[in-house]
Amino acid sequence: MSVAVTALGCYVVVLFAMYLLQRSLMYFPDDAMPSPTASSLPDMTVERLHTEDNLDLLAWYRPPSSPMQPVIVYLHGNGGHIGYRGRRVRPYLDAGMGVLLVEYRGYGSNPGTPTEEGLYADGRAALRFLDRRGVPDRCRVLYGESLGTAVAIRMAAEAAAEDRPVTAVVLEAPLSSVADVAAYHYPIFPVRWLIKDRFDALSTIGDVEAPVFVAHGELDRVVPMRFGRALFDAAREPKEGWWIAEGRHEDLPRFGLPDRVIDFLRRRVATNAGAAERSDANIRDTAKPLNACGV
Repeated sequence: MSVAVTALGCYVVVLFAMYLLQRSLMYFPDDAMPSPTASSLPDMTVERLHTEDNLDLLAWYRPPSSPMQPVIVYLHGNGGHIGYRGRRVRPYLDAGMGVLLVEYRGYGSNPGTPTEEGLYADGRAALRFLDRRGVPDRCRVLYGESLGTAVAIRMAAEAAAEDRPVTAVVLEAPLSSVADVAAYHYPIFPVRWLIKDRFDALSTIGDVEAPVFVAHGELDRVVPMRFGRALFDAAREPKEGWWIAEGRHEDLPRFGLPDRVIDFLRRRVATNAGAAERSDANIRDTAKPLNACGV
């Protein structure tokens, strides 16, 4: 009996500790200030994003090489800072696309503490930044990496609700929800009842009106591919999935992910933006030349 009581007591203590420390188990920020040059991105400039709760956040931006190119809003995962993403975004810059590397609160020398609502506020600040730079909705691509996929999906859904849909959404190693992933990693604990920051992307992706591209590795042990497939199944058409047999959680670029994404955008962004522009032209002036964000 005493052994059982002791075991139960230990279980409760661990459960209570997990509840109290859950955000430290979810977010792993590097709070050092990154440098574009040190990250092989000397062509990106340091910018500031102002959030709705009055934080000024570090971000890096380079506009597209021409108005015909889209801007990728890159929302990274739960670890490190934007300086670790230099090699990931370099192919898109080299293809002439614009890139806005968004840094979250509490990461990369930014003030604040990361939370679910906080990261959503950071994403909204990024889109307002593009408003100020005059980047049309039809030229915006939301790119989410790991936890950032939930932020990208929420931003795309909110944009659609405001009748300002983005032109495409790219999801790398996405999660259906943090609750699903936590239950996978901690099956003996009732984590679904305890999680504060749920990032329930599965319940939101059906509201996304833009074309969606999902890439996931079959050997992913951080966010198993079944969660990415569930998200893909719930997304509207048009959508494309790429399931990489030898891919893990963080190595998908090694298998040619940037090339796949660029191909997707060449086909989808031009079509989507061109359709929107034709719709506007029909209202205004059918003789006006199109200015789609094709690549």
